[in-house]
Amino acid sequence: MRDLVLGIEAVLPDGNVWHGLRALRKDNTGYDLKQLFIGAEGTLGIVTAAVLKLMPQPRSVCTAFLAFDTTEIALGFFMELRKCIGQDVTAYELISQPALDLVLNHLPDSRAPLSVSAEWYVLVEMASGRSQEELESDFYGAVQVGLENGSVRDAAVAATQAHAADFWRIREEISDAQTRAGGSVRCDISVPLSKMPEFIAQASAGVLALEPHTRMVVYGHVGDGNVHFNPLRPACETAARYLARASRPITHIVDEIAMAMNGSISAEHGVGAAKRDELLSVKSRVELEMAWRIKRAFDPGNLFNPGKFLPRLDAMKEAAP
Repeated sequence: MRDLVLGIEAVLPDGNVWHGLRALRKDNTGYDLKQLFIGAEGTLGIVTAAVLKLMPQPRSVCTAFLAFDTTEIALGFFMELRKCIGQDVTAYELISQPALDLVLNHLPDSRAPLSVSAEWYVLVEMASGRSQEELESDFYGAVQVGLENGSVRDAAVAATQAHAADFWRIREEISDAQTRAGGSVRCDISVPLSKMPEFIAQASAGVLALEPHTRMVVYGHVGDGNVHFNPLRPACETAARYLARASRPITHIVDEIAMAMNGSISAEHGVGAAKRDELLSVKSRVELEMAWRIKRAFDPGNLFNPGKFLPRLDAMKEAAP
């Protein structure tokens, strides 16, 4: 979103309206004020309009489901695909086997997208201004190499739009399936792309050492370095009991590993109240104090969304520098 927003209009706490609806790709005349409002969760103003960057409608789209043995191999194939197809790779969604199982168990009339069972799957989509034949030829070539050298366990390419929609339905239903199952510890992590396999391995090992029967529901936007790392209660345990015991320790383990890799504890879902106080342990006092100075400059009366996003000032004083 930060990349797609070109300008915004916002109502400020003092009643003034900032008219910043510029459609410029480049503007080096001072602070990039719109970026202050993006991700501020309504604490600085109310966005009432926005100018967004649009992309041309692609001439061709190719969607496929792939199986891999490890996240390292899945990431390696992504790199190879980018070499062959470049920026036309528009989605590369990693899915763990427990995440796929969860959807298949909770989604009526669903079926496994591949005939083989693997530790990891990827939903990949490519969109291009080239012809369908050219795009598919490049993709089939990359997949064929992967199948021959054993890096790709299995692959299925959507033959129709309905087939592609079925693939996407599996990916999009993971979050709802977790909600219906109950007892999921949701962590929205980003790390440098090269660190993604290491993060998943270390975080998984840490969680399973603490809770050996946890189902490792892991999925996300690998191309962006963003993973939804959401350990799920054992099937034999109630959600309430599991979350009461394991939620805080698991979150601490996962966040600590992410931060050690120069990552973030909130890649896209925001901070709100749930993760507000976690910022005390992952951001420096200088960074938090700068954020509060911005908040006070825009909203000295703390009128807009109080108690959200920023830790309390007295808690900041108690935190380590």
